[in-house]
Amino acid sequence: MNSIERNNPKPLYVQLEELIRNNIDTGIWKPQNAIPSESELSKEYDLSRMTIRTACQNLVQEGVLYRVPGKGTFVSEPKIMTESLAYMGFREQLERMGYETTTKLLDSAIIQASGSVSRKLRIPEAAPVMLIERLRYLKGKPISLHYSYIPVQLCEGIEKHDLVDEQLCVILEKEYQLLPTRIQETLESVKASKKESQLFRVEESYPLLILEDILFAQDDTPYEYSKVVFRGDKIKLKYEFHNL
Repeated sequence: MNSIERNNPKPLYVQLEELIRNNIDTGIWKPQNAIPSESELSKEYDLSRMTIRTACQNLVQEGVLYRVPGKGTFVSEPKIMTESLAYMGFREQLERMGYETTTKLLDSAIIQASGSVSRKLRIPEAAPVMLIERLRYLKGKPISLHYSYIPVQLCEGIEKHDLVDEQLCVILEKEYQLLPTRIQETLESVKASKKESQLFRVEESYPLLILEDILFAQDDTPYEYSKVVFRGDKIKLKYEFHNL
């Protein structure tokens, strides 16, 4: 579709959305580049400013476009498609796709398990757990915040390992023989807290995704509770099921 069809039953704003998507998909409009102004689009397609505004606003809400006050509307970077982290670690997936990532260790400490953490790990409340908190960067920009909670009795001495360059799942498997045979996973849409907004450099209430995993060992003992906070406008998670 390269033009607006007046006799098409599709609403005009939907046709315009499809035209804009096509311009992006075919590389006519590139990421981070401004699209034509409302007046330019109105003149090019002979549409009202209201129709132009509706189409662009819908695409902004979907993350296809973004607005910069006083400058215009721009094409967003395409979302990165990743598998569930139960399938493969986030860092490994990104690197397999050719992305360069960096990691910043924000915290590594033994803390008392909160009620929520203790229930997930089936340990007494206030029992000692190892907290590992890391911020992952992609192209120099923060993209995910990782929290891992592991009962201390299962990972003594883990703080001596390189928690930045080594993958945590590899450390747990090689050094502590902890390998998941079952995983519980939940995905939730949330708004950025004050801390998250500062780390991700976005405003408070910005849309984020939280992926929580509980990893179980062969004897069905939960050995790690992880929580990963993603930029909701940067990441798309793919789930695939077999033999249903």
